[in-house]
Amino acid sequence: MTAAINTLSVTRPQDPATGIVGVVVKGYPRLSETFIAQELLGLEARGLRLQIISLRHPYDPTTHPIHDEIAAPIAYLPEYLWREPLRVLRAWWGARRRTGYGAARAKFWQDLCRDLTPNRIRRFGQACVLAHESDAELGFLYAHFLHTPASVARYAAAMLDVPFAVSAHAKDIWTSPAWEKREKLHDMNWLTTCTASGADHLRALADGHEAKVHLNYHGLDLARFPPHDSHREGDVVALASVGRLVEKKGYGDLLDALALLPPDLPWRLTHIGGGPLAATLAAQAERLGFTSKIDWRDRQPQSQVQELLRHADIFILASKIAGDGDRDGLPNVLMEAQSQSVPCIATSVSAIPELIDDGVTGRLVPPSDPAALAMAITELARDPALRSQLADRALEKLRAEFQMDGGHDAIAGLIVSSMVPALVSAAAPGQAAVG
Repeated sequence: MTAAINTLSVTRPQDPATGIVGVVVKGYPRLSETFIAQELLGLEARGLRLQIISLRHPYDPTTHPIHDEIAAPIAYLPEYLWREPLRVLRAWWGARRRTGYGAARAKFWQDLCRDLTPNRIRRFGQACVLAHESDAELGFLYAHFLHTPASVARYAAAMLDVPFAVSAHAKDIWTSPAWEKREKLHDMNWLTTCTASGADHLRALADGHEAKVHLNYHGLDLARFPPHDSHREGDVVALASVGRLVEKKGYGDLLDALALLPPDLPWRLTHIGGGPLAATLAAQAERLGFTSKIDWRDRQPQSQVQELLRHADIFILASKIAGDGDRDGLPNVLMEAQSQSVPCIATSVSAIPELIDDGVTGRLVPPSDPAALAMAITELARDPALRSQLADRALEKLRAEFQMDGGHDAIAGLIVSSMVPALVSAAAPGQAAVG
């Protein structure tokens, strides 16, 4: 893969009805962002010509099979400007000759005065590279995440005089300053987000542009997660969890809850996911005396996640709001667990209650409450019939409300309706209906 955006040559869908959609992401590919890969593949299936523009190189040891199915070429912007000074200088010199450069620079200086950080400068430098190296057919920029990727897309869109839009998720919504969210909402064509709680928050900041904010759940591709029920049996209750080992996932609370389980309840926990708290949590488990009852498996491809779920009795995710305001949106892994008929125990944080109805399609407990979490685990562990009932109802709701196709149709329609007129004519029938 070459770094320059305009020299990449990769087989991709060729649809003369549309220009190229530049999809700006933090890093690609990433194991923890299957929802992005799922959407990329869905947009390609709807005839859109995509180019992935990544701010960082990948760091995961492997990828998901879905990444191999995505045809879009990948371009990597300079992760740190000082590492590629000549490339950045050439890009700045070329970008400043564009008619939109002055407007982009004005937005950048206004932002820099309120956020005097190296990251803010890096965003503008990356935007210059994006604009300078962009394909002549680039007609739209679409950023995943409202913080850094949206800033790069906003500055570059101004330089190129093309529209842009954003898909907002979780941390980017709750930790970005209000002034930045307001100004980005003003400049962008539209925004889609995957939770009702996030949509409500952003509409409250939209200052008359509330109609720009759309709610589209990521949903789940049930073709990749076909329903499965292995009729699990055994004396030891198989607990499973998948998530990054970071504060907002609440794994410290989960370990404390496990320490409160009745001594006569046999259990074993298997966890998939890496993160900066790995050593801390392993030490906590050792202090609590059940290191041998936990299998920490680090990051794994989706096939291994699916295999874990197929052998689990209960799936647990103890999400909470981190000290910096970071929190989950609607974790896809909860839907993945439901698709495999695994009853879920989670917390009433962010959009999780939009998926799980307590006592109907799973169990919800307050965040940061190990005692309540322990009670819910004990209840389900001792009642296989209740586990089956909750799992069946969850799968029914998943099929009815959280399949992915509707959201992909809507996003594809929004993109097509926003493309630069000179580069887009009417989409072919059935390709991208506005949702």
